Amino acid sequence: MKFPESQHAHQWLDGLTGLEIGGSAHNAFGLNTLNVDYTDDPNTVFKQSEVQMCGEYMPVDIVADGTKIPVADKSFDFVISSHVIEHFFDPIAALKEWSRIARKYIYIICPKRDALESDRALPLTPIEEIELRHSGDIPAPEIDLHGHYSRWTPKTFCDMCEAHGFFVIDCLETDDKVGNGFTVILKPLS
Repeated sequence: MKFPESQHAHQWLDGLTGLEIGGSAHNAFGLNTLNVDYTDDPNTVFKQSEVQMCGEYMPVDIVADGTKIPVADKSFDFVISSHVIEHFFDPIAALKEWSRIARKYIYIICPKRDALESDRALPLTPIEEIELRHSGDIPAPEIDLHGHYSRWTPKTFCDMCEAHGFFVIDCLETDDKVGNGFTVILKPLS
């Protein structure tokens, strides 16, 4: 099973070049992107899930932590991610790195807090906690299990972005791709 492409993403990003962070074959956007992932190991739980869902996995073009991507400043028109930012212990570091790379847009689909049953009973992540993670006052775990570190609503996510100087260009309460998330488009920092 493959999820449909996002018409909203096509409206904003067709004709541009981008980086996709943590792209997957079953959730492909059909855009002109290179895929960035923390590993190219086909045996991760994420790649195996892709194979189970659609018989293949998306190849990784650049192996890198999503907060330290070895490309030049402003080298792509956009950075896109779907159901990925919640896997970063420090989402602000990820957004700042994506902003360093993107000339025009940062396009994010973030899961709603009830997208996964395991997240439903957990509280929303307060901006104050995100700030403490970003400053290092709450240290990152020694071993990153790549689980969900944060949960947001569209409003709390946009509030977090705006608190760090990002301008929210567009926000959809429900994404038009999988339908269990929300979409936020940010203008990269200058």
